Amino acid sequence: MNTAPHPLDRPIWSMLTGRQAHLAEGDTMALRLDRGYGPFGAAADRGETAQAALAALVPDDGALWIVEHEPWPLPPGTREVKRAVLTQMVAEGPPPAPRSGDPAIVPLGDTDADEMAALAEHAQPGPWGPKTHLYGPFFGIRERGRLLAMAGQRMLMPGMAEVSGVATWADCRGRGFARALIGHVMREMVARGERPFLHSYADNAGAIGLYESLGFRTRLHNHVLAIAK
Repeated sequence: MNTAPHPLDRPIWSMLTGRQAHLAEGDTMALRLDRGYGPFGAAADRGETAQAALAALVPDDGALWIVEHEPWPLPPGTREVKRAVLTQMVAEGPPPAPRSGDPAIVPLGDTDADEMAALAEHAQPGPWGPKTHLYGPFFGIRERGRLLAMAGQRMLMPGMAEVSGVATWADCRGRGFARALIGHVMREMVARGERPFLHSYADNAGAIGLYESLGFRTRLHNHVLAIAK
């Protein structure tokens, strides 16, 4: 018996045709995310028409990122900038409870945007644009006014939300900030009735180990293809 594909099998297409369709540019053949939020795009299928429509969404001065369960072919008129494998993980069971001694966690917003962008540029948690902080709730840890670490959300699926933007300044690592922030974001999602999921580069063993300790389990591996004109 045929079953419908899971939204996480094609995460970019799912987000841009579902809960975050208001952030999409394009048409029924291909869509890309509002450039202010990030570089992601997806085609309706691998057919010639959809591939040409996806190629037309590639910016003149940057790259378009495709994330699919199977390796994606190069659309016509584009060149490969990057390929990588992602581990897609989904939370199982209840979110972790706060730990005694966890630092204070504060909400972040528009007034924190410049600091968040600087931290993202430093830590490289994934593509970051001038509107990325508007995806949804972001939280941070501050000390003497300085933003030391942050985490928030990105893709939204039916009944699910992606933990993303996890970043810590290099001189502040090893203090448990990422663990505390991810746990906080997970609890916020579960309170809204959403199941947390996330992506990590498959070769980032340290990050994957942390996520496993927080209750995430590998669902599948996705393939990233970044393309340019």
